[in-house]
Amino acid sequence: MGPPNTRNFKKISKLIGCQNLNLIIASKSSIIKLIRGAPKMDYKTIAISDVHLGSHGCKAKLLVNFLKNNNCETLYLIGDIVDAWKIQQNKWYWHQSHTDVVREILKKAKRGTEVIWIAGNHDEFLRPLIPYQITFGSIKIANQWVHSGIDGNRYLLVHGDLFDGITRLAPWISFLGDKAYDVLLTINTKYNWWRHKLGFGYWSLSKYLKHKVKRAIDFMFQFELNLANYCIRKNFDGVICGHIHRAEIKWLNGVWYMNSGDWVESCTAIVEQYTGRWEVLEWHNLKDEKNTSSNG
Repeated sequence: MGPPNTRNFKKISKLIGCQNLNLIIASKSSIIKLIRGAPKMDYKTIAISDVHLGSHGCKAKLLVNFLKNNNCETLYLIGDIVDAWKIQQNKWYWHQSHTDVVREILKKAKRGTEVIWIAGNHDEFLRPLIPYQITFGSIKIANQWVHSGIDGNRYLLVHGDLFDGITRLAPWISFLGDKAYDVLLTINTKYNWWRHKLGFGYWSLSKYLKHKVKRAIDFMFQFELNLANYCIRKNFDGVICGHIHRAEIKWLNGVWYMNSGDWVESCTAIVEQYTGRWEVLEWHNLKDEKNTSSNG
């Protein structure tokens, strides 16, 4: 089958809400799928991080609901998907919903979604496996990845722990912080139970306190700037990361800084639209599952 003509490009651009032919041409695989009649995914790319499967704080049911309602060509798992630290601390917790997350990811991979799992500090057990190119089914494992966006930009995908001064220089402080975070999550659960009884919505006490502390840590160790400057040195146009549990997209020092947040409190993902636009997607409530049998 030959390349589609200009008239076809214009029709496709209207279908996916994009008037820029350069953006259409940049996503050749998406065009071919549309022309051949294959169902269009909701997003070109979805990136999630810091799921912390195996911990009490993981919002696994919400994540399963999110995965069932949102499809993509490429799914990036940007570190701390499994919380192996909890094994070391003898606090391993695994609910059926955690298994359901794994099953849903494997289901997407089986149905054609490219799934890349990038190792983080909580699932760093993956890192010794990377040189041997070991995979979980069709799920690829990496320390970092390069994504070519529809917008023509090259994005570095990395969890971010290697750019965090606390984790890199004093890992024992990270372990202490992890324990303190668990205490805050317990208090937060009870606090929000009372808020719910009084008719108020969810408010994250632990997230508020943690971000206040993290702002000081980020200032001292310049986590975001370290990533941005590294991208500049390596000629990347931006970075997509996780680690600090704060979802954000911003222009920083001439590159795009994007953080996918977490699935402990924020329940957020970074998504790439077929127009080339990136955005933070929040998922705080369970929604009716749509029929995804055809496109996984």
